[in-house]
Amino acid sequence: MDTEDTPSGSAAPATPFEWIGGEARVLALTERFYDLMDLEPGYHELRAAHGPDLANARQRLFWFLCGWLGGPSYYTDRFGHPMLRARHLPFPIGIKERDQWVACMDQAMGETGVPDDLRARLKESFYGTADWMRNKGVS
Repeated sequence: MDTEDTPSGSAAPATPFEWIGGEARVLALTERFYDLMDLEPGYHELRAAHGPDLANARQRLFWFLCGWLGGPSYYTDRFGHPMLRARHLPFPIGIKERDQWVACMDQAMGETGVPDDLRARLKESFYGTADWMRNKGVS
């Protein structure tokens, strides 16, 4: 994302990490995402794929999102390249899981105040990544 002047005359954030509001906002997004997964029946298959304890998944997604959005590289500092598809191969991910993941993240972005323009860009990126990770029901 390029830094450019916004209509108000202020410089646009240099990274999505800055645009979203930094580490505290990424943490709020991650926490809401997993809370929704636990609360909303519409995310049942997605929740079931995560096992009984979400603590590890919460921490890793937070670390990953920080770096992916252009902030601190917590995830890669600990684990190296994310290799998302390889790391998710043990989990059955089909169209339903993909769609639930994207819907849950979109709902979390809406509820945590991610700016609409950024939310639309991220939703598109999340969808592409989630679709690429499908390993169930694909030839």
